[in-house]
Amino acid sequence: MAALYAAHRLALVRLAVLLVDRQAVAEEVVQDAFAGLLARGRLRDPDAALGYLRRAVVNRSRSVLRRRRSARAYVAPVDRGADDPSAGLVVADEHREVLSALETLPPRQREVLVLRYWSDLSEAEIAATLGISAGTVKSTASRALRALETALEPADVRESTEEQR
Repeated sequence: MAALYAAHRLALVRLAVLLVDRQAVAEEVVQDAFAGLLARGRLRDPDAALGYLRRAVVNRSRSVLRRRRSARAYVAPVDRGADDPSAGLVVADEHREVLSALETLPPRQREVLVLRYWSDLSEAEIAATLGISAGTVKSTASRALRALETALEPADVRESTEEQR
């Protein structure tokens, strides 16, 4: 268990940060996922531990977001300024713009993109993690990428595209 923790904790925290916006909360989510794995005892397939942990992190992140929504009607997006400990994760302005646009996506689309492009999971691994079909992963990723492209277009390009229609 210690080797699994040492090898994958950082990647799982990064995944959770992208889903829940706050590093401290993300670290708690990952700790809870590892505690859940430890409480389960032995897995039937020890090779499935990383998949179990990814799924647990995504599910626990969803729970955090649900609790946050029910506690408040609206939570302003976290400003990734210099005081934010997660600011070190992203240094370029372009990356901050992408993260900001990513936060505007619906949760399922954001989860698929984060798992695909940040965690480098295959479509089959994403499908298993989220409990959806591979076809749903493909279509969701396609819609999410189109939405990101639109969100990242400069305003003047967006306006001229709309005028051409």
